[in-house]
Amino acid sequence: MTPARRKPIVAPVPGMIWSALPVPAFLLAQRDGCEVIADCNPAAELFMSVSRSALIAEPVFDRLSIDAPMEEAVTRARHNRAPIFINDAEVCTGERAPVLCNLQLAPVEEAGETLLLLVAPREVAGRLGRAQAIKAAAKSATGMAAMLAHEIKNPLAGIAGAAQLLSMGLKPADRELTDLIVAETRRIVALLDQVEQFGDQRPPRRQAVNIHDVLERARRSAVVGFAAHMSLRDEYDPSLPTVWGDADQLLQVFLNLLKNAAQAQPDGGEIRIRTRFERGLRLRDDRGRDVSLPLHVDIIDDGPGLPPAIADSVFEPFVSGRENGTGLGLALVSKIISAHDGWIECDSVPGHTVFSVSLPMAPSAPPAQASAAQTKETD
Repeated sequence: MTPARRKPIVAPVPGMIWSALPVPAFLLAQRDGCEVIADCNPAAELFMSVSRSALIAEPVFDRLSIDAPMEEAVTRARHNRAPIFINDAEVCTGERAPVLCNLQLAPVEEAGETLLLLVAPREVAGRLGRAQAIKAAAKSATGMAAMLAHEIKNPLAGIAGAAQLLSMGLKPADRELTDLIVAETRRIVALLDQVEQFGDQRPPRRQAVNIHDVLERARRSAVVGFAAHMSLRDEYDPSLPTVWGDADQLLQVFLNLLKNAAQAQPDGGEIRIRTRFERGLRLRDDRGRDVSLPLHVDIIDDGPGLPPAIADSVFEPFVSGRENGTGLGLALVSKIISAHDGWIECDSVPGHTVFSVSLPMAPSAPPAQASAAQTKETD
């Protein structure tokens, strides 16, 4: 038998405002001397990993463990009919590790004794700030990278050619030196090819893309190539809608992320590719528009994790945790995702590293400007 659906205890907040709140929000009401959840917004459902219907009428402090004197704060907010702010409180939902949050309690004048509780995870603001900083760093390095790569490759070609000509008249023992010059110039040219790729400023040719098709192409390439020593497992959400993106550029993103995970474990391990749909994350694009990013792809490995010294700057150009690493792979990933109005973040501890990519859905009708731009590029 299907359980009866619980109704909100108080009249709901106007839907548009309630749904648009970017932080978890709860309406609290008293029932039999206990503070219960009268209603909650979509961001709260995401934060709690529980549906709204399952939270309504539940004792709030059974569901939220808060390292602060909340009962006293609730009493004061009701008695004084004034908001109360609590900063730097650890909040635990039982489904995740404690999260450092800023809290606000405020009476809802139109709803009697009802209180509004806002829970603002500090990590969200910090990650958004880092994401914007990474985006700015990638942009500032782009033009310089393309110019330097072009200017350096020309003389390198001359050096390699001269070394090859010299080797023709040398003894085998001396030829080793010219062979070394040629080999090293080729290695530098390969690096500069990556730099030029990073400096490519062409916008993505966006269209509706089945992200699972892209991920399968990346997975198959990984299995027969750089990740042959790894175990790859997929956890796809089959109901995921299409992504608004450039399939080739997104393929490059996931190939780079899979390669990064495989190189972290030369002796083998497991990589999981997971897709999921979660509303709540919104970013402002370069034109000031609000962009919803409900489509998420996680690349998860059980390797040693990122070195703590680079954990906060891993997407910046020329930052690498590997010996002889260029530090451009993840910077290129960040650049591509930024060009898609998306967001990428990394959570890493020893034994569990997650690179999460968040992308927008394809619109029901492609924007006229985008379609015209793509037609022009094709021509």
